[in-house]
Amino acid sequence: MTSKAIDCLVNVHFGEAESQPTWMLRVRDDYFKGPESMFAPVDLAELLAEMDEQGVRKAILMDSLANPSTTARKFVEARPDRFALAMGGVNLLRPVRSLRELTAVAAELPVAYAVVGPSFWGDGQYPPSDAVYYPLYAKCAELDLPLCINTGIPGPPIPGEVQHPMHLDRVCVRFPELRLCMIHGADPWWDVAIRLLLKYANLRLMTSAWSPKRLPESLLHYMRTRGPDKVIYASDWPVLPMRRVIPEARALDLPAEVLDNYLYNNARDFFFGKDE
Repeated sequence: MTSKAIDCLVNVHFGEAESQPTWMLRVRDDYFKGPESMFAPVDLAELLAEMDEQGVRKAILMDSLANPSTTARKFVEARPDRFALAMGGVNLLRPVRSLRELTAVAAELPVAYAVVGPSFWGDGQYPPSDAVYYPLYAKCAELDLPLCINTGIPGPPIPGEVQHPMHLDRVCVRFPELRLCMIHGADPWWDVAIRLLLKYANLRLMTSAWSPKRLPESLLHYMRTRGPDKVIYASDWPVLPMRRVIPEARALDLPAEVLDNYLYNNARDFFFGKDE
């Protein structure tokens, strides 16, 4: 059994808001059937205790240039050995200032990756193949900063077609230097995502917000055969608690070395480098 993991998508900012938008409440109540405490403030000691219990060496905390998370940055400052940031909030329609800010933040703080959700901005009008993303792609490639892009139909009632993984085909062709990762799985387009993973060396897939026991057999087969280094674990905590999903991951029908890769090695190599 593997003894360690990296959780590549953790939300500690939910409790900073006085109230959540209606779509977030619907995701909690209708989609994930989550508890009221999902949007409660996060205690550092309690989060570290859950991480230690499940063998999570490091967690990547969601943050935003547009709405910086005081909690995420406080946790990173307190325990830089245990936490890094995922930075969203780039204004893709007016990118120059945002990308200067991203460059500055990445120089000052441990930023593991940048992140963008095509369904979650611009009313879902812009697929990742659109030129509005190109400054972000070029900047991340220049900084050697991985970029994560939501794929699959999103849980909230917002347009989902822009998150079809096929939109990344042209991106991978035009930006082979860009380290790119699909996040939140790729449902219902898993087979397309797997075909792209086979095709492009710079592409990965993260199973954030997916219960491991719900992952399709086609993905597990790919992990066991041609893709042992391509799929990365994440919880989307507290949407899915580590106490739930890591035991589920360890129960998957995967060889020990593939499970080690899924829970730890692939994230270490892709986001942090082999010396992490």
